[in-house]
Order: sequence, then structure tokens, then C-alpha cells
Amino acid sequence: MKKILFLFVVCCQIGFCQETAKEALQNKLLSEKDTNKQLAILNDLVAASFIQDISEALKFAKQGVQLSEKTGDKNWQPKFYEMQGRMHANLLQLDSASIYFNKAIKGYEAIKNERGKATTLFKLAWVDKKNGDLEQALQKDLSGLKIMEALNDKPGICDALTRVSEDLTRQNRLTEALEYAEKAIAIAEKYKLTSEKFYVNFNAANVAMAMNQFEKSRDYYQKALTICQEQKMGLATEADVTNGLGNAFKRIGNYPKALENYEKCLALAKAANYQNAISTVTANLGEVNLLLGNYNDALTYQLETVKLQEANNDVSNLVENYNHVSTIYNKLGDYKAALNFKQKAYSLKDSIASVESDAKMSELLTQYETKKKEETIANQEDRISHQRNIQILSFGLVALLIGLLIFGLISYRNRTRTNKLLATKNAEIELLLKEVHHRVKNNLEVVSSLLALQSAQINDPNTKEAMLEGQNRVNSIGIVHQKLYQGTNLGAIEMKDYVLNLSENILDSFGAENRVRLNLAMKTLDLDIDTAVPLGLIINELLTNTIKYAFPETDTGTITIKLEKQDNNMLHLEVADNGIGKSQITQGTGFGSQLIALLTRQLNGTMQEANQNGTTFIFDFQLKPSV
Repeated sequence: MKKILFLFVVCCQIGFCQETAKEALQNKLLSEKDTNKQLAILNDLVAASFIQDISEALKFAKQGVQLSEKTGDKNWQPKFYEMQGRMHANLLQLDSASIYFNKAIKGYEAIKNERGKATTLFKLAWVDKKNGDLEQALQKDLSGLKIMEALNDKPGICDALTRVSEDLTRQNRLTEALEYAEKAIAIAEKYKLTSEKFYVNFNAANVAMAMNQFEKSRDYYQKALTICQEQKMGLATEADVTNGLGNAFKRIGNYPKALENYEKCLALAKAANYQNAISTVTANLGEVNLLLGNYNDALTYQLETVKLQEANNDVSNLVENYNHVSTIYNKLGDYKAALNFKQKAYSLKDSIASVESDAKMSELLTQYETKKKEETIANQEDRISHQRNIQILSFGLVALLIGLLIFGLISYRNRTRTNKLLATKNAEIELLLKEVHHRVKNNLEVVSSLLALQSAQINDPNTKEAMLEGQNRVNSIGIVHQKLYQGTNLGAIEMKDYVLNLSENILDSFGAENRVRLNLAMKTLDLDIDTAVPLGLIINELLTNTIKYAFPETDTGTITIKLEKQDNNMLHLEVADNGIGKSQITQGTGFGSQLIALLTRQLNGTMQEANQNGTTFIFDFQLKPSV
């Protein structure tokens, strides 16, 4: 209570000082007649208000946009466009943010302000990340980095390296992310970039978090928080780093300390009217209360999170939060509501995939129509050329050419008609196959949900564990069908993406995602469904076995999965862990051991087990020759 009261007093003091500064600037704005000076004052008002109230900062940014447009000031226009976009982004008004950021880029390009263009590209990349488009975000941040390097702008380079590191972290390319983070820290230290030291430490904390180095992450966040408070970087920035600190304590397992930091973050975010942080920390408060067993509090926060994300159309984490609400209802014994939110999660996941598929289909159709128009124009030009030649030739040659032309047109129409029929039939068959895979996947998900609900009512731990393992086996098959109907190749599964989804589901089902790190030593590899399904079941059993016996209770470690196709038409699979070495599948007599042995024989394979620095399972399968 004392800490909350102290935070309230600090916020009030900051607010009082800021109000005094703002009032002085507003009075100065009213008395100033020179428009260029008015724009400079509005710029200062945006900066002063942003620290305290983002909505008020947006109001001043809009005034700056209107005044710069009215006066036609080409230098101030893109700056205020960028400011207004930034305020919209922090209020999670992402469409409006994109509009003003794009206006800012055009304005900066018109006056050849490369640095302004780069800083706006960074902000547009942030919007892409909120929309889930990580590849586009990385491209924009790399473009901004290239500009900053050309300008030899050390603070800008430091900022860009930090943003690229964040992008790579989101894509789980953690080794590369750490390299960029270390480069940013080195530049900040070498050139004594005081303000950048906060951001490089904040980003390093995020990378350490992704690499499961939670104590190291906590230390980085604490250092960033100290810099933020010393430099008075504002309530919004302090809210972000306080939320990160709460995440570190949560992953360490210190839930009361995590709850304390999340509550501080919520107070700061509300004081700054910082909607993005409010949405994020509300979700975290729901999760940490769930971990503490405060199910009623957890439900309140999670329902508020879902409401905020639905209102802002922020789908980046909505599937995850639907699942959290389902879990809480399940704990409270409201199985009908639990099933309802589980179905919402599945439906949203399908709709996101459908939107991506529709966008791709629209792109292909546009390309097809463009090609068809080009061919029509080319045919028309050929016809005109033929007509000119016919006028020069004799009557007999004209008659002969007309006859050949008629014959050619008839053949062309017949071929076109046949090709269209074949294309229509092929499209119908492909659509039916996709629908079959979609329905199989949905039916398997219903089976999985029913197993989960049934398991929730079972008290015997052995029976409960058997139900969970059965649920994971059903999910492993369901993911195959999901990949088939979402992909462009109905005959093959891309195994790296499949194994990643399968492994994450299994870790999540055992609550091991925070203590067991997954390392996929795989390249892109397409396999047919007859090979992918048994292979997925084998990996499912091995991961289940490893989590149960190699990393008991709270032990942490790494599981490495290697899958490659060798030159002799052999498929080589290795599943290794650095655990305590108690998994002995080859000598086991349980259902999982029997299932692995049966599936290995089905794929014409061999299996070996090695127990040194953990356990390693090695499989070699003879693939069927390609037809």
C-alpha cells in the first residue's frame, strides 16, 4: 500500500510540474503571432504532453498538422505528420497511425530529409509488428538502418540496431538478435550515448528473456528502469520497462513480485492514458493471477484484455488470450464457457489463415488478369499486322489465309474451352480436398477439446496424464491437416513449421514452455502425409517422454530436434536432450514405447538410443522412391 501511495505522489508531482510547463507554453502560443514560432511551440507542447497524457499530445499534434498545412510549411508538415502518427500508434489506432506515417515519409522525401524518413520507417515497422507482419517490419527497420549508416548518425544507428534485434527476437532468431543487441550496446558505450543506453538495455533484457536467461533479463530491466527514472523519460516509457520487469519476475517464479510490478505498470499507463501498455499489462495481470490461483481476479483482467483487443482489432495476441480465458473458466468449473472461448480461439486462428489465403489468391488473380490482358493486346496487334499483309497479297492468297485463320480460331476456341474446363475441374478438386482437410482438422480439435474437458474432471493423476497424452496425439495429427489446407501444396507438409507448432503445443500442454528451450536444427523439408503423420507421432511421444523423465518437476534444459534428408534417400531424425538421462524408450514396455516401435517399422526405419550428457534418440528411415 505504501509503494502504491508513493507512486501516486510521484505521478502527481510530475503532473504538477508538467502542467506548469504546459500552461506557460500554451500562454506563449496564444500571444505569439509568428506562425513559424507557433509551430515550434506546438512541437514543444507535444513533447511535454506525451510524458503525461498521450491523448492531449495528440490534440497538439493535430493543431500542428493543421497549421503547417494551412501555411504550406514543407519543413514542419512531415514532422507533425510523424508526431500525430506516433500518438495514434500509442493509442492503438493503427490504421490512422499508418496513414500519417506514410504522409510523413512522402513529406520527408520531398525535402530530402533522410533522417526523418528513417525515424518514420521505424515507427511504421512498429505498426507492422502490432499487425503481426514481422517480415515487413524487419524490412522497414533494415531500410532505416541503411539510411542511418549512410548518414553516419551514431544515435540513429544504435536505435536501428536495437529495433532489428527486436524484430529478430520476435522471429525467434535469437543468436542473430543477440549479435545486433551487443553491437548497439557497444556503440552506446563507445560514443557515450546517454539516452540510447536505456533502449539498448531494455532490448537486451527482451533478448535475454527470449533466451530463457531470466535473471539476466531482470538485471537489464532494472538498469533500464534506473536510467528511465534518472532521465525523466516519462510515465509511458516507465510503464513499458516496469511491465518487462514484471515479466522477468514471472518467469523466475516470483509471482508476488511480478504482480507488484504489473500493478505499478497499470497505474503508470492509466496516468499517461497509454492504451498499448494498458492492454498489455491487463493481460499480464490476468496471467499472473491465474498462476497465483486467484481465478476470479484473473478472469476479470483477462475478460478486460479480450474486450480491449477486440475493440482495437488487435489480433496479435487475441488467440492466446481466448485460450487463457478458456483455461480460467475450466479452473472455475464453468466448462460450457471454457469450451465457448476455446472455439473462439480456433475460429480466429482459422480466420487469420483464411485472410492470408484470400490475400494470396487475390494477388494471383491480379497477375492472371494482367497476363490475360497483355495476351489480348498482343493478339490484336498480330491481327492488325496480318490484315495489312493480306491487302498486298493476291485474292487467292487472301482466301487461303482467311481459311487458315478460321481454322486457327476454331482450334484456339476448342483448346481454350478444354483448358477452362480442366482448370475449373482442378480448382474444384483442390477446393474439395482443402475442405476435407479443414473438416478433419476441426473434428480432431473437437475431440481434443472433449478430452481436455473430460480430463479436467478426473482426479487420478495417472488417468489424467494418459488423457493428456492422448490429447497431444490427436493434436499432432490435427496439425498435419491444418498445414495441408492452409498451404499451397496439398500433397506435402513443410516439416520445420509443422515440428515447431507440434513441439510448442506439447510444451504448453505440460506447462514446460518457460523451463524447456527448443532448438530446431532443421532446414525446409517437404514430406508426404503418409510419412509426416507417423513421424509427427514419433516426435510427440519422444517429447512427452523427455519432458516427463529428462526434466522432472522444475528442472530446465534444452531439447534439440534434427531432421534431414540424406543423399541415399534416407531420412535421418535425432531428438536429444541435456536432461538427467532417465528416458529409455528402447527398453520400455509402455504404450508410447510400443507405438514408437510400430511406427518405426511402418516407415522401414531403425532406432538407437544413447545416454551420454542426456539422452539422444537416433532414427534412420528408408524413404519410398519418388514416382
